[in-house]
Amino acid sequence: MRFFIFLFAAVFTAFSWLPAPCAAEEAARGDVGRAAVAGVLPFPSVLCLYLGSADKIAAIPPASMSAAREGLLGELFPSILKADTSFASGTGVNIEELMTLRPDVVFYLEADKTTGRALENAGLRAVAVSPSKWGYDVLRTYEEWLKLLAGIFPERAKNAERAVVYGRRTLELTKARAAKIPPGERRRVLYIVRAENGRIITSGKNFFGQYWCDSVGAENAAEEITAERSNAAVTMEQIYKWNPDVILITNFTKLTPRDVLSSPEWKPVKAVKRGAVYKMPLALYRTYTPGPDAPLTLLWTARAVYPESFGDIDLAKQAVRYYKEIFGLDVSEERAREIFCAPLEGGAGR
Repeated sequence: MRFFIFLFAAVFTAFSWLPAPCAAEEAARGDVGRAAVAGVLPFPSVLCLYLGSADKIAAIPPASMSAAREGLLGELFPSILKADTSFASGTGVNIEELMTLRPDVVFYLEADKTTGRALENAGLRAVAVSPSKWGYDVLRTYEEWLKLLAGIFPERAKNAERAVVYGRRTLELTKARAAKIPPGERRRVLYIVRAENGRIITSGKNFFGQYWCDSVGAENAAEEITAERSNAAVTMEQIYKWNPDVILITNFTKLTPRDVLSSPEWKPVKAVKRGAVYKMPLALYRTYTPGPDAPLTLLWTARAVYPESFGDIDLAKQAVRYYKEIFGLDVSEERAREIFCAPLEGGAGR
């Protein structure tokens, strides 16, 4: 059976997902001609797709810029590449530099209370954005970000609702198919989030990898790890013990499937023996995180882990259709296949 996602506008009453704006969102409303993003790396792509343009985005983090240059965002919205990145100072923000850009609103990482206070003390309209508030539920987090933006830019909320409907429908259909996989055949997946200087960071139960595994009916090999984000360091001895069936490598590391498959150190691992080592796509942003690519990442993950159950999904055609129907963007099938299919066909990914 072919796998297609159809949108049914009647599934949700218009704007039923949209709550009343909070005080911070109300304060940020008004004539927003210039916006800046500080510290929330996936958020520039979310803001850009929500607005349908990058023209209002004055500043973004350097890591967001590198993804825009290498991925799809800069191709579709070239003006994002003109955004300033010099305001970033290590993990913080140079407030004086940021003020010279005269942003009308600044989106910052909610956990960074120091930056939040500094922005407010400087008289800048600051809106906190959290990537972890909803238990690392990727689609829920993306929805909440869209709700936040709808409170500031209500004129664009209708387009956001379409993205919400599509994401929920994709999750529903994916879970329904994954539920048919017998418990004894569920695969163990290891995420390599970062790998630098001999240090391997994975996703334990408190990071996005857990969500992706749960959503496609897989087991997170590192679920016993409770440390969050960059604190979830693991050793090869632990990996040998877990012996994962599949290894998924994010775009937060330069490590490639070829590096793992050719390494004697990794040779004993089942995923390497199976050749099931894949690089996650770099699309509008790094697809491990919440963002506009999330529904496609869900399908990509399902197909990577269970090709026998999800192999009929034509990811390139799904991507072309998704970007066009939801965002009005023209992405060629050739480009979509390069992004979403090459990593599943033995390519190293980008």
